Amino acid sequence: MSPLLTTSLLALLSAAPVPPAAEDPFLWLEEVQGQRALEWVQRQNARTLAVLEKDPRFESFHAQALELLTATDRIPEPHFRAGGVDNFWQDRANPRGLWRHTSLESYLSPSPEWQTVLDVDALAKVENSHWIFKGELCLPPEDRLCLVSLSNGGKDATEVREFDAASKSFVQGGFRLPEGKQSAVWIDSDTLLVGQDWGGGTLTASGYPYVLKRWKRGQPLEQATEVFRGQETDVRASPIELRDSEGQLRAMLINRVVTFFESEFYLLTDAKPLLLPLPKKASFQAFVSGQLLFTLQEDWGRFKQGALLSFQLTELQADPTKAQPALVLQPGPRQAIEDVAATRGKLIVNMYEDVKGALDVYTWAAGSWNRKRLALPKNASIGIVATSPAHEQVFVESQGFLDPTRLWLADVATATVKGAKALPARFKASTHKVEQFWAKSKDGTQIPYFVVQPKALKLTGEAPTIVYGYGGFQVAKPPAYLPEVGKLWLERGGVYVIANIRGGGEFGPRWHQAVLRENRQKAFDDFTSVLQDLIRRKISSPRHMGIYGRSNGGVLTSVEMTQHPDLFNAVVIESPLIDMLRYHKLPAGASWIGEYGDPEVPEDAAFIAKYSAYQNLQPGVRYPKPYITTNTMDDRVHPGHARKFAARLEAMGLPFLYYENTDGGHSNDADPTMNARRWALHYVYLTQQLMD
Repeated sequence: MSPLLTTSLLALLSAAPVPPAAEDPFLWLEEVQGQRALEWVQRQNARTLAVLEKDPRFESFHAQALELLTATDRIPEPHFRAGGVDNFWQDRANPRGLWRHTSLESYLSPSPEWQTVLDVDALAKVENSHWIFKGELCLPPEDRLCLVSLSNGGKDATEVREFDAASKSFVQGGFRLPEGKQSAVWIDSDTLLVGQDWGGGTLTASGYPYVLKRWKRGQPLEQATEVFRGQETDVRASPIELRDSEGQLRAMLINRVVTFFESEFYLLTDAKPLLLPLPKKASFQAFVSGQLLFTLQEDWGRFKQGALLSFQLTELQADPTKAQPALVLQPGPRQAIEDVAATRGKLIVNMYEDVKGALDVYTWAAGSWNRKRLALPKNASIGIVATSPAHEQVFVESQGFLDPTRLWLADVATATVKGAKALPARFKASTHKVEQFWAKSKDGTQIPYFVVQPKALKLTGEAPTIVYGYGGFQVAKPPAYLPEVGKLWLERGGVYVIANIRGGGEFGPRWHQAVLRENRQKAFDDFTSVLQDLIRRKISSPRHMGIYGRSNGGVLTSVEMTQHPDLFNAVVIESPLIDMLRYHKLPAGASWIGEYGDPEVPEDAAFIAKYSAYQNLQPGVRYPKPYITTNTMDDRVHPGHARKFAARLEAMGLPFLYYENTDGGHSNDADPTMNARRWALHYVYLTQQLMD
């Protein structure tokens, strides 16, 4: 089909009747562990693996991906703890990982001397489980007692156990929480503040706790004392520790998440929780120098959307209504705050300017904030890796599409930076170049996108091209060094594109909020404009272009498939939301109503139905053959979305490939060996569709 037919085709599909959920013939596929559903998955997996794993390129792709993901010369990501550095390490011998520790001096050496704190592979073997390490929270200043979170197979739901990092063992008779989507923080060495399923309707419709209780050591969990209660209609309630530079708890902050993008913040007191004077769309960022830092996602009085503000804790504790905020930073129209962190006495702000990174250090003095910019690589992504309230050192990383990740150690007290570690080049980058272009969306908005392409590329429209998009939840997608893309795609002459469409956080809250709810179609239009601009520039063409998205990006790629099937020849739809008229009924879908709208409201259902890919598939349309993939254990985005979409394609006699990994949750990087197979399958499919 010609690109000129896209508008008329979209009109035809939009006008097609949408079957009500009650008539859905594939609801049985939403039974995650249902026998019929799993038998269907097994059949689809066998059929798909016969196509992809039997391809002669699969073995080499798999071997290359495995080497990349388990290489021993990777940068061990650092985390400050107990006067030294922690790291969680995975390789072929330890796919579930080692929590390990060394001194800072040792870490900075070419060959650090690591001490294993917890061997998760050994633990999983002893307990005959599928444990995935989900992190630890240690009690300062000693950082000896820790709360370790373990996930069965990678689910978001975790079991929490108390661990003694000095003796390297779980505490006998210590704190232990059964599996659930929960939160727990230290009050002191004998007390936790916990949010979990307490029974009797104490989980929200999204499946998260809204009741927080104080739990004392030795006390039966059911006797914990309630200190905060939100509402069942909320998304969740969770605690935040406010500790000073000595590790002492100064206050406990409660984040009551009313909707995904609206919150109330309370300070716990002996009398009652104190509501802080903030707009609904504000986010807590850090605590430093006695100041609480918040970003605004909406205009508030004299402060504009995107601003970073600070409040004096003592003023809030005395009388929240009289506390006066100070402005730290008001980003410009082409700027966005990506991340905020704190050291012993400094505030660190990670900025993006035209989707390129920088790092600023702020000091509180005489009632105002003073700024210095750190000397880091320009035209690169910059990220905060690790900070500690115990000192003024910060680990920072820089990377670009063709520039391997480098780790820097900054002393923010003196605003100096020195190199710490560098990732060796994982692919031949000298043959490619990076350019940033702008495409005009349907409503005239200019949409930036990055193109990584061969320097010698002839503009004939024949370059095999992958276009990645996300466009949701204010998540920015800046340049990143992606070894699997470089080795399995770029080295073979491919082009890689990231489309920075609205819905993301590339230009702050306004960029995200422009496509919420009834405006969602604008995000899809943005992505379409990038595809069309690539064709106009003769970088690629529909025959050689493929699109890829996961999670919210799966909404994007499934919608693009139904609205513009003539613009590309490959579609990777991974861990997706697709049935948008039922997403709120599946775990944790109800929490995202602020992003997409509420299908229970007729007006919302009407605009959702216009784009929801599951309802808009039509028999007889020539769609590109998609590769649809998900995980059985994904308890964030339900595998029923992917299953039902594939089943509808099957019922219509339309081509597709479907693969469901029976282990692993929503995060695909929990096991590097599993992840290597995932990438090999992806690139065999993309090669078949775009290069053969």
